[in-house]
Amino acid sequence: MDHSSDTHDLPNLDPALFDRPTGARFRGAGHSTHAPRFLLLYGSLRERSFSKLLTLEAARLLQAMGAETRVFDPTGLPLTDGAPDTHPKVAELREAAAWAEGMVWTSPERHGAMTGILKAQIDWIPLSVGAVRPTQGKTLAVMEVSGGSQSFNAVNQMRVLGRWMRMITIPNQSSVAKAFMEFDEAGRMKPSAYYERVVDVMEELVKFTLLTRDVAPNLVARYSERRESAAELSKRVNQRAI
Repeated sequence: MDHSSDTHDLPNLDPALFDRPTGARFRGAGHSTHAPRFLLLYGSLRERSFSKLLTLEAARLLQAMGAETRVFDPTGLPLTDGAPDTHPKVAELREAAAWAEGMVWTSPERHGAMTGILKAQIDWIPLSVGAVRPTQGKTLAVMEVSGGSQSFNAVNQMRVLGRWMRMITIPNQSSVAKAFMEFDEAGRMKPSAYYERVVDVMEELVKFTLLTRDVAPNLVARYSERRESAAELSKRVNQRAI
């Protein structure tokens, strides 16, 4: 079929930049064979932090599924814009975000929301480095722990952030109620329906990552951004310019 005139009645389009997605492009994207890579963030500095314990449990599961993991310790991370980008903890976080193909964000629910500790970590990850978006097209799983009854305020907030960071947030999620009852003295999660849900979430995260990591550049390519130069794109998304 001749597509040469498909855009003739769309005068606002630049035909040279207009894209017609095809299945063949995704099938021909290649197949990575290295272990999927995940960065895990948690939102508490407490010595016995249930969000950290849940994160470590998730990391063990991911490793058992053949993945590589890095768990970021937020201790010592300055508040956003409270230190230069060269601060060692900021540099560590940004390097890990660039390395990862997917992420797990786990936060306690505090005052009906995620903690500032978790939000600060996400805020330090830039939307853009030049024309490169460190999180764009990467997968994300969200989890929360609560001291009382089960709630979904924190995971719902993190989903909004994941969308803003242009991540592929998987459908499943975990919310562990009365978390103080769900871990033993050694810090390991007890057998429960909550534990099985965490297994489900990590399994789904690995599957989505394997499905999308090679085609992510095609999934997130945008007509509007093909019209921008790298300098214009960096300026538009640079939060320090606000």
